[in-house]
Amino acid sequence: MVQRIQKLLEGANIKLSDVASDVVGVSGRAMLRALAAGEQDTHRLAEMGKSQLRNKRQELKRSLQGSFGEHQRFMLHNQLGLLEFLDRQIAELNQEVERRLRPFETLLERLQAIPGIGPRNSEQILVEVGTDMSRFPSDSHFASWAKLCPGNDESAGKRKSGRTGQGSRWLRATLVEAAWSAARVKNSYFAAQYHRLVPRRGKRRAAVAVAHSMLIVIYHLIKDGTVYQDLGPTHFDELDRRRVTRRAVHRLESLGTPPVKTPF
Repeated sequence: MVQRIQKLLEGANIKLSDVASDVVGVSGRAMLRALAAGEQDTHRLAEMGKSQLRNKRQELKRSLQGSFGEHQRFMLHNQLGLLEFLDRQIAELNQEVERRLRPFETLLERLQAIPGIGPRNSEQILVEVGTDMSRFPSDSHFASWAKLCPGNDESAGKRKSGRTGQGSRWLRATLVEAAWSAARVKNSYFAAQYHRLVPRRGKRRAAVAVAHSMLIVIYHLIKDGTVYQDLGPTHFDELDRRRVTRRAVHRLESLGTPPVKTPF
């Protein structure tokens, strides 16, 4: 609907989207309603700009100079009415979802403790996976069901593909979106994992790998009732340090050095 409104404005040579980042925001809607009502004075229209748009009055005036006739006003009036109707419907649906998920409020809060997962993400995840994890023997089975683990396409000892396959597209989209958000959370485990994988696997595969890790965490939060604890941004550095130390100790022992005790 927003794109239809923008197309209508472009057809009338109204370049409001060049100045206002959100054409249907508070300021944008006020100007659009005035245009639909027959207002043609660009100065009055520009004065309706709020917040940062107040500093762009001259640009607003130029962007609102167009040939907005009776037909455009009629179409804009109807499109704004439909947009407001859809906004009301969305608000009512959000209230209904919130009401139905109220018994799971504690679980939703635990899910939202995971970096990158907000209220809407947690609701979508809970709706898709449910609360009964007993049907999955392990977190690996859970990831396989969700199709967020590497596929197993092997023939004659040769692995052909590692594609994840097709699972619940809504769950996948929600988790990948959350993974992108988690990758931007500073000083977090998921951000460290993402940036560690990007050079070798690319951004998209790295995001899917983070989504897989998040799914494993979700499995245990729902099944075991645990609370999320971030491993921190230095987790992988610590693992590398331990591996290097163990290899060095094994090498020394193979050369005849007495066994060395390591702190881990």
